[in-house]
Amino acid sequence: MFLGVDGGGTKTAFCMVDRSGHVVARAQAASSYYFSHGIELVERVLKEGVDAVCAAAGVTPADVEYAFFGLPGYGEAARDLPVLNATPRAVLGHDRYACDNDMVCGWAGSLGAVDGINVISGTGSMTYGERLGRGVRVGGWSEMFGDEGSAHWIAVRGLNAFSRMGDGRLPEGPLAEVFRRHLELASDLDVIDVVHNQWQGDRSRIAALSRSVAEAAALGDEAATEILTDAGRELALLVDVTRERLEFGPDETVPVSFSGGTFGAHTVLEAFASGLKNRFTTYELRHPLYEPVVGAALYAAKLAGTPLDQPALDALRTARRTPASGEDDR
Repeated sequence: MFLGVDGGGTKTAFCMVDRSGHVVARAQAASSYYFSHGIELVERVLKEGVDAVCAAAGVTPADVEYAFFGLPGYGEAARDLPVLNATPRAVLGHDRYACDNDMVCGWAGSLGAVDGINVISGTGSMTYGERLGRGVRVGGWSEMFGDEGSAHWIAVRGLNAFSRMGDGRLPEGPLAEVFRRHLELASDLDVIDVVHNQWQGDRSRIAALSRSVAEAAALGDEAATEILTDAGRELALLVDVTRERLEFGPDETVPVSFSGGTFGAHTVLEAFASGLKNRFTTYELRHPLYEPVVGAALYAAKLAGTPLDQPALDALRTARRTPASGEDDR
């Protein structure tokens, strides 16, 4: 039995996969993004989720052959690594596990853990790719000054467009009314109270406004459409830089896949695909094979030296569950 854990800015997903390629149990817990709430949060979330998924599978943590924990923020504060690396031991009671950034879950799930590049765009954004055993990360520099093309990035630009519409600096489009309705604003300036005072700048709640931007784009809002198009282009740029750093040759086909709820917006995915074609002719865009949390379990089996065989992988694909828009995030 292999345990996969995919942390994120909104939730942490857990799943147990057996050797025959069946998802035996699932569980979900709160976000394990600890930068805003303290590193102690990680153990609390992992314990809750591991206990729940083990109970659902009818096993104990001692029965887990190997586990992979994809944790948001992992590697982004070197001083925290000893604590993060040790935390699963306290939860599982053994050392049969590995930890890394949750970007690895997206790559392993989307591409089935083969050489290529995966781009993640949920609350945040980044790419992770592997070639010949070497991994490269690009992006993911936080919502304060990075995470281009992410849900948070889209939402902040949507809020900016809303403020300019409110002032008359931008012609009012459907975006204005969508935001007023969604945020239940008595006046446009109340958006400051909602985001800064009521939400306290919470990254997950802000990121969720990307859905309102997508809704406005579907209603024909030009500013919203431009924001989503720019997001797709930014994500294509992340992939292209990753390809260069991995030193894929000019004649090599580069498998590329994607994960994260932002791609639920058709305009983002379309602009992303178009951006890839304009940058490099031998990208092969693949739809995700598995969810990131399932990818984590697959990676656990691989790290244990007992990767699932092809019949098991086929069984897992047959039974896969397509995540809803916004379900996967960084």
